[in-house]
Amino acid sequence: MTEEKAGGPPETQDDRLKFLLIAHDCPEARLAAYFTARRAKRSNARVALLHVIEPPEFGHWATVADTMREEALEAAEAVLAEFAAIVAAEWGEQPEAIIREGRMVDEIRKLIEEDPKIAILFLGASADPDGPGPLVSALAKGPSYLGARPIPVTVVPGSLSREDLRRIS
Repeated sequence: MTEEKAGGPPETQDDRLKFLLIAHDCPEARLAAYFTARRAKRSNARVALLHVIEPPEFGHWATVADTMREEALEAAEAVLAEFAAIVAAEWGEQPEAIIREGRMVDEIRKLIEEDPKIAILFLGASADPDGPGPLVSALAKGPSYLGARPIPVTVVPGSLSREDLRRIS
């Protein structure tokens, strides 16, 4: 598993397309990981996992903010390791793991602009009656929300089962 903490994607000679999966610590994202891995295998595409650490809301106690950042980084690494295991189990390849810090939509937009091999964005949508989640809702505003280079977005409903996803992938 390769990892990037800042900057552009690691250099590689692999010219295959990439499927970008947003890796969150929630059940619907795990379902999306399962589906993404199965689709990548059928398409012979690579998988890139992105976890974004959003900045803390306050900045007046630097030591507290530093501790929060370290804890967020440890949690991000654990989530990425779990998602990498899901992808490897279904696809047989280790995904690229990327940790970014900033606003979620901004970091997704930047990564898509930086890496022309990213072909599809995969998201898990919550089955919660309150809505699919803030990211899915934000991206529903239109394709330009992700920046100048439009790519398809695949939203995996959290209400589906692995069996449902297995049948359609």
